[in-house]
Amino acid sequence: MTILDGKKLSQKIRIEVKNEAEKLKAQGITPGLAVILVGNDPASQVYVGMKAKACKESGIYSVVHEFPETITQKELLETIEMINKNPNIHGLLIQLPLPKHIDTTKVLEAVEPSKDVDGFHPYNVGRLVAGLDSFAPCTPLGVMEMFKEYNIDVKGKDACVVGASNIVGKPMQALLLNEFATVDICHIYTKDLKAHTKRADIILVGVGKRNLITEDMVKDGAIIVDIGINKTEEGKLVGDVDFENVSKKASYITPVPGGVGPMTIAMLLKNTIKAVKASQ
Repeated sequence: MTILDGKKLSQKIRIEVKNEAEKLKAQGITPGLAVILVGNDPASQVYVGMKAKACKESGIYSVVHEFPETITQKELLETIEMINKNPNIHGLLIQLPLPKHIDTTKVLEAVEPSKDVDGFHPYNVGRLVAGLDSFAPCTPLGVMEMFKEYNIDVKGKDACVVGASNIVGKPMQALLLNEFATVDICHIYTKDLKAHTKRADIILVGVGKRNLITEDMVKDGAIIVDIGINKTEEGKLVGDVDFENVSKKASYITPVPGGVGPMTIAMLLKNTIKAVKASQ
């Protein structure tokens, strides 16, 4: 069994990003990333702080626009429009979730597709599904980068994606299909989850339910990618997979923490560099 070490790989990517940023700066271009944070959700604040720190370490200029939960949709859209027009900002991401009175779809659609480093704009979603060059969401993109690093060829493999969110599940399915995997996607209304996971060569799960994937649901030699994040009663971070028991049967498995998580921010940095290059 091999551990898919996202922490180690993310550090390698950050060094690559830093080198790219230095080359761009030598040409008089400083990569710029803007983040919009609405409200005071503790998890969002921590995540935005991590992104800002990663940008600083990688030579990317970052600015965080923080707004109270009471901000109107009109004010938020005006801010997005201002950032869209700023030539010094190459990437813009909206930290989700947004408050209930804000129409998330409209907000994401307002982001200029060429600055959509999170890959959530319908334009980029459409290009991803069509197999065209686009910005793909950072978490599933990070998973594909891990496969590449560990020489895992998904072509012809049976992959089971558990969780059908717009942020992880659906783009994960598209990325795998684009590399010619046979993809099964499961969700809350799937009748017999075990029947799907048991025959899969690769299981990718991200629903936020601790121990959802157990040893009896996995075939010998399966590749396990745990994208879930949960906290135990003691405050320990765990994924959606019963790691202790499933790892005994897996050929490759991601830990939580230290697996997919660090890759998400690394791919955000990589997407920002891609946005800079595309804008020249």
